[in-house]
Amino acid sequence: MLDSSPPSATRLLIVEDDPEVGTGLEEFFTLKGYHVSRVDDGKQGLQEITSLPPYDLVILDVMLPHKSGFEILREARQSGVDSPVIMLTVKASEDDKLRGFKLGADDYVTKPFDAEELAARVQAVLERSHQDGEADDSFSFGDVEVEFSSETAQRNGETIEFTTLEFDILEYFIEHRGRTVSRKQLLRDVWGISGDITTRTIDRHVASLRKKIEPDPTDPTYIETVYGIGYKFSV
Repeated sequence: MLDSSPPSATRLLIVEDDPEVGTGLEEFFTLKGYHVSRVDDGKQGLQEITSLPPYDLVILDVMLPHKSGFEILREARQSGVDSPVIMLTVKASEDDKLRGFKLGADDYVTKPFDAEELAARVQAVLERSHQDGEADDSFSFGDVEVEFSSETAQRNGETIEFTTLEFDILEYFIEHRGRTVSRKQLLRDVWGISGDITTRTIDRHVASLRKKIEPDPTDPTYIETVYGIGYKFSV
């Protein structure tokens, strides 16, 4: 059972243009101990979500002036933002939900909603995000078993020969499993490079990694391509 209070100094961003909903959420989460910031249009939302230091979690409305929540999420992920995001919207269709998840949303809440339920979802996403950042010493998927401390892996009992960079990419994917990882994130967090560089370098290493871990590298099971953004590691 999750603790009812947020981790110390948890920074929460609310992007919501309805003044009644936005003000209510801001007051509600402030009372619960979060450090809350709120903006009410898409351009401000993108500026805020991509600012530093990063927010611990973002509650993002879909229908916003100037720029939609989907656009904000897509551009934020492309910019390397990996803060967890909960989409908040009146759009209830499965296609809309699927679109949000493909863009890198962590959860999807449909209006009208219960504030306490939203708070529980916020806590759950924060907890999951925290756990994902603390990988165990080993991780298994399919017929592959990865040992992080020794930086080795086996497939059906046979050692997989990775380059150091390939292993670092795989470890990063595992730590961020289930979430879309942009090419800029990989450049920043794995390569240690900020700025623009040809994506062919990243794609070439990912293609090599797929050959070593995928049952069929031409139809990936684990490392999915998220077109226009990057990749998602799913198990």
